[in-house]
Amino acid sequence: MLGCVIHGQDDLRVEELASPTPGPGQVLVAVRYGGVCGSDLHYWRHGGVGDFRLREPMVLGHEVVGTAVTGPLAGQAVAVHPATPCGVCPECADGRRNVCRDTRYLGSAARLPHVQGGFAAEIVVPAEQIRLLPDGLEQRRAALAEPLSVALHAVRRAGPVAGRHVLVTGAGPIGCLVVAAAKAAGAAHVTVTDLLPTALAYARAAGADTVVRADDPADPGWPGEVDVAVEASGVAAGLEACLRRVRRGGVVVQLGMLPPGQSPFAGNLVVSREIELRGAFRFDTEFDDALALLARPSTGDAFDALVSAVVPVREAESAFALAADRGKSCKVLLDFGVG
Repeated sequence: MLGCVIHGQDDLRVEELASPTPGPGQVLVAVRYGGVCGSDLHYWRHGGVGDFRLREPMVLGHEVVGTAVTGPLAGQAVAVHPATPCGVCPECADGRRNVCRDTRYLGSAARLPHVQGGFAAEIVVPAEQIRLLPDGLEQRRAALAEPLSVALHAVRRAGPVAGRHVLVTGAGPIGCLVVAAAKAAGAAHVTVTDLLPTALAYARAAGADTVVRADDPADPGWPGEVDVAVEASGVAAGLEACLRRVRRGGVVVQLGMLPPGQSPFAGNLVVSREIELRGAFRFDTEFDDALALLARPSTGDAFDALVSAVVPVREAESAFALAADRGKSCKVLLDFGVG
């Protein structure tokens, strides 16, 4: 079977891999689609994500859907929750399994041996990570479940957003899904900023009410103030915009992963305006909520518009190059069901 294996910086290979055999409590899944994530791109372009560096070849990918081959759901379309929390650490005991200190996450170099990912024609995962797709949800759209879960968790970290004005800085795939998640949660108005017109067009498709060029302080779309801000760009300038635009006593959620090391930010505003600055990392039960939201007929067009390309697995490197070009794409999927 074919799989996408990263060997080091700029060294992505589509290789023939041995088909896995499920053990007790595991399920064999025939993967159909895998979404190329920002972390996959970091492994490809930089040989690591933050402090997590590649130390051995690793199958990439953690946004995967397909068909269960074994187990009670054999023959049915499923999505794969990519996290396996330890279940015993203080965070798991406190109901915050998304920040488990000993979790295993598909396609992650955080531990050695690395946790092999889902970009392979067949994978084996713990049975508890398998989710049956809701009726009517096709696999192509279901491939957005993992990144949408990240967005849903970020919106929940912000607290109630119904009837409120939400600012989202960064209109990459996650930022656009934050727009959709905020609108689904009842946000009255969502403003999105980015540097690229193409990215802002995707934000519009996701449901943004106003889009703003982040590099144009005179853009009339800039709000005077907002109730909630979600930083999804992963750059210090985005956090600065959130802190300066959120109202006194408002909430800023840092979702984008900032560069390694120290990042400057307007800390005095956090004090003088009593702004609540909260982090958002991955997700837990939001995965099931994401599948339910994706299955709603009323939300289908917005999500489908974010899938900008579906590329055969044999052309993985061109798919990664397209996914890295934010002027041309939003979410790019690898197709493991074609030659």
